[in-house]
Amino acid sequence: MSRILGIDPGSRITGYGVVEGDWGNTKAVEYGTLQLGANLPMGTRLAKLYAGLSEIIKRHSVTEVAVERVFVSKNADSALKLGHARGVVLLVVEQAGLPLFEYTPAQVKKSVTGSGRAIKGQVGALVRAILSLDEDPPEDAADALAIAMTHQMLSGSYAILEQMQGGRGGRW
Repeated sequence: MSRILGIDPGSRITGYGVVEGDWGNTKAVEYGTLQLGANLPMGTRLAKLYAGLSEIIKRHSVTEVAVERVFVSKNADSALKLGHARGVVLLVVEQAGLPLFEYTPAQVKKSVTGSGRAIKGQVGALVRAILSLDEDPPEDAADALAIAMTHQMLSGSYAILEQMQGGRGGRW
């Protein structure tokens, strides 16, 4: 059974969520946020991100990683900081030898809520309901769980399509 780590990268707070099972029978293994310290130097925050994600991958025997694809920001400084955090994510995943999948915010929203224009509160509420969580996860963790669930759903769809096509390796 695959264990998917979803990551919502950030330079101050990074959300993570580990799920297992098949789409429709999904279980949250662990979720939370890595608080990287807004007042710390960028290098220190990135080192904390690297250590935190590496530990999560090892602790949960993660088999696949899904991350939110970068969106274009109007604030160049924010986009650059997010790019630094994503670079660390890519490095951790590569060093762990894991496959990486990327999804846009609209893909994640559509997969979880049925609408690519859903608001964050809707995503969090549906993540809680689908995973039968006792409480609302932190916003960044809810986003990370939604990213992992999106990969779980879409990879299952590709597997079904593959079977329907007789194993010819087609994609939508």
